[in-house]
Order: sequence, then C-alpha cells, then structure tokens
Amino acid sequence: MAAQVRTRLSRSVMGRLRLASQGLTGPGFESVPGAVRVMTAMQAQDLQASLWAVGQRVPGSRAADVRASLDRGEIVRSWPMRGTLHLLAPEDLKWILDITSARLIKGLAGRHRELGISAADIEAAADAALQRVAGGAAASRAELFQAFEQAGQSTAGQRGIHLLGTLCQRGLLVLGPLAGNQQLVVAFDDWIKDSRRLGREEGIAEWLLRYLYSHGPATERDFAWWSGIPLTEVRAALAEVRDQLAELDFEGRQYWLSPETEALLDGGVPAQRTVLALPGFDEFLLGYTDRSIALPAQHADKIVPGGNGVFRKTIVAGGAVVGTWAAPGNGRSGAVVPEPFDGVNGLRPAARKSFELQAAKYRRFLGLDRP
Repeated sequence: MAAQVRTRLSRSVMGRLRLASQGLTGPGFESVPGAVRVMTAMQAQDLQASLWAVGQRVPGSRAADVRASLDRGEIVRSWPMRGTLHLLAPEDLKWILDITSARLIKGLAGRHRELGISAADIEAAADAALQRVAGGAAASRAELFQAFEQAGQSTAGQRGIHLLGTLCQRGLLVLGPLAGNQQLVVAFDDWIKDSRRLGREEGIAEWLLRYLYSHGPATERDFAWWSGIPLTEVRAALAEVRDQLAELDFEGRQYWLSPETEALLDGGVPAQRTVLALPGFDEFLLGYTDRSIALPAQHADKIVPGGNGVFRKTIVAGGAVVGTWAAPGNGRSGAVVPEPFDGVNGLRPAARKSFELQAAKYRRFLGLDRP
C-alpha cells in the first residue's frame, strides 16, 4: 500500500479547510436550527443575505424554511456582539449577552451622549417597550418607535435604533417572527423560554471552542475580534480547551481547528474545484479579523467598495474569493450575474458551469423554480 501523503498547507488549502468547518462543503448541516447552532453566531445585518447564508449550509433548504425557523423561534436574530445583528440558537443568546453586553453598552457611551441618551432614557424606553409587547404581543419597529415617542423618547437621528439595540443587548427584547421582510419585536422572556446559564470563564471557553470547530483554522486574534472578548481572556480560555483542538502553523502564525477538520489534510482536502455563490456578509469572509487567506488584498476594495461597510456577494472558487455576483431585484427576476476579478478572461469554462449551477440553486432557494 502506498504511503499516504499529507496535503501541504497553502492559502487555498487553508480556505478550503474553512469551507469544510463552516459546512459549505461536504454533507453540510442537516437542518436550519442545526446549522445556526453549530455556527454559534452568523452575521445577519442583511436579513435576506442571512437567509441564503444558512441555505448554503443546509442542502435542499429553501428561504421559506429559514423564515419558518425564525417564525417558530428555533433561531433568533439579535445584537450579541460588535453591535451587529447575528443569528443564534435561542438557548445561546442569554449567556452570550451576559459575556458581551456590558462591554458593548460601555463602548456606545460616547455615541449615546451625542444622541442624548441617558440611563434614565433607556429605563423609560424599556418600560414603554415592555408595556407595548406585554402578554406575548409583537410590535413592528415603527410601532415600537411610536411607543418610545409617546414615552418622551425621540427616535430621530438613529436614536430609536440605538434604544432598541440597547434593550436587546440587555436581554429585554429580541427580534421575533417575520412580517414580510421585517421582523417584529417581542419580549425576550416571552419568546425564549429556555436559556442556558454559563459563568463568564466557562462561557468564553465554550464559545471559543465552538468558534474554532465551526470557523477553523483560525487564530486567537480572529476570535477576539469576532466575539469582542479581550485577548487576555481568550488566551486563558484557549489554555483550557487546547487539548480538544488541532494546531497548524502557517506563515508563522498558529491556527486552531477541530481534529476532524485537520484530519482532512491526510485524506485530501475537498473543494479544490468547488465554486460557491456566497451572500454578502457571509461568515466565510467576515468571521475573521484577517481575511487575507481567502481574499487577496488587491481585491478587498471590490468586496467593500470605498470601505463603506457593505460587503458584496462573493464568488468563491477553491477556497478563495475570485469575484462578486449580483442578483438584480434580489434575484426575483431570475438573473444572477457573475463579476469575476479577472475582467479579461472571466471564469474558466468549468468554473462558469459550476457558477451556473450555483445560480440555479439560488433560484430554487428563493422558490423561483416553481411554476
């Protein structure tokens, strides 16, 4: 029997290992709640993009399936870290907020002073909001802002969204069922009946382990940035869980990942020719402070034009971002247009065919394949 040759590390291989960790290659995840639970937190400031991010990880799923999971409270959407909306398993939100909310709220103090938001204002907004959604009721953002206004709390100039975000970060409110393309706001304790409780050190250790299993190979600095947890605490947590992890040294840095993902190096890392059409804000790119493994620096401005914070949809081939794509009218027209970085040669024929299959998958996800 020939000796098994271990795959040599390269940026492409590192990117493909991340695809495997994130359920973007191989069998994927079995269900919508299962995918979100394994990923622990998935970027979701763009609701439609977050639906497709889940769909890419759950074979055969449709947008309606992800929406139904939100409507049933099987997954939730809130501001658990970095002041950014994410999808989470409902039982995870409370203990993660216990770790992050104080630092998040403190970090917003300057902006709140600019907006004239005091502690008393937040309490007044909380009373008004909880009265509006009492007894299991749900309110649209406009209805909630109206309740704020009636309580003497202006919602102009981003003041309303900051009040709402703060109340979610304090675990009083959470985004609940969908009403068209917006989510209604509900009381946290009415919507989430079963919340886990973890101490800070225990919680950070579990969160780090789950991140490295679902995002690895990644560094301790990647997790510190992603979660907003100070690096000193991350390093202490890593010391607690490192015996459950595999370690890779790549370009002078230590990366951590699950032993199962690391074992792919011995049998051949999949997805060498896989082409994926990922949404904007996908964890494959945004899940790391250093994105250079997947995205060449010279193309970064094509993903976030002008550094405006809006991430475009990406074409990923062989573990690397090779272009962007667009779906005019959010894909409802059926058109899916590739925009490769190589504007002269475009996508190679095999990659172009694979992208067309991805476009067809996206249309099926939206339900456009139905008569």
